[in-house]
Amino acid sequence: MRGRVILGLALVGLLALPLVLSPYRLLLMLPFMAYGVILLGLNLLFAYAGLVSFGHALFVGIGAYTGAFLTTHAGVRSLEAIVLVAAVLGAVAAALVGLLCVRYVKIYFGMLTLAFGMVFYTFLLKFYRLTGGDEGMPVLRPLLLGLNLDAMPKTDYLVGPYYYYCLGVLIVAAAVMWRIVHSPFGLCLRTIRDNPAKAEALGVSVTRYRWYAFVISAVFAAVGGALLGPPTGNVDPTLAYWTHSGSLVFMALLGGFASFFGPVLGAFVFIFLQDAVMSVVPYWRLVFGAILAGIVIFAPAGLMGLFGGRRAPVEVSRT
Repeated sequence: MRGRVILGLALVGLLALPLVLSPYRLLLMLPFMAYGVILLGLNLLFAYAGLVSFGHALFVGIGAYTGAFLTTHAGVRSLEAIVLVAAVLGAVAAALVGLLCVRYVKIYFGMLTLAFGMVFYTFLLKFYRLTGGDEGMPVLRPLLLGLNLDAMPKTDYLVGPYYYYCLGVLIVAAAVMWRIVHSPFGLCLRTIRDNPAKAEALGVSVTRYRWYAFVISAVFAAVGGALLGPPTGNVDPTLAYWTHSGSLVFMALLGGFASFFGPVLGAFVFIFLQDAVMSVVPYWRLVFGAILAGIVIFAPAGLMGLFGGRRAPVEVSRT
């Protein structure tokens, strides 16, 4: 009951933020909501399947570049179509990559995902005529629910209609993921995470279920990636770089991957703390890294663990 009340208050607060926050702060909420969608998917793989991906930025890049290509070269500006195509392409790419990756666990899984992510990054960087290389690709302002809002100033568009659109996508993504993790499928994933040998003995196909989780997490990452492009109006290869994948994992750890909404909280703190440190300290990376390291050391279960007073019970798959 308490959790539902807190969740309801958080939702009301998010709906009311455009009325009280400055446009600058609202613009920071846009990447937060996009990363919230991405991390809901990553946490299915991390917390429930026990697999740590160091190449998840690959699927974020697929989603972002899908939006750029469709709006710039294909003349498709419907954000619903962009999100749908991004989800399909993310699923196809994950289905192929996952066929190999999910056969391995621990550091081997992480390194394989990292390798595929860097292959995609190199493709974006080197195929200049197709991807724009290090300059990236522009993203034209998309239509929202079929409405052409080109006449609206860009800031008003982003902090108004686009803000609520991203919030709606985040709510739908959270509802879908909540249903997934509380379904028999989610229970099978937790069984595989805790004891793969016993799960196999019970007739659960460990490799197949890990593959399903990998594909689902990639779909969420691609959808979130599609939402990252319009606020900046441009996407570039750094979205697929390995450091971006590391930031995603760190957001999950920061918020507490043992909690359903922990990674979402981690994304919020990461983005706003980074902005705050950058605005006051010249060598912000040093200070920012020290603060994040301190949080992880003194709150090993993440920020959500501070509320529950317990350590994260999740373990990475052992076999």
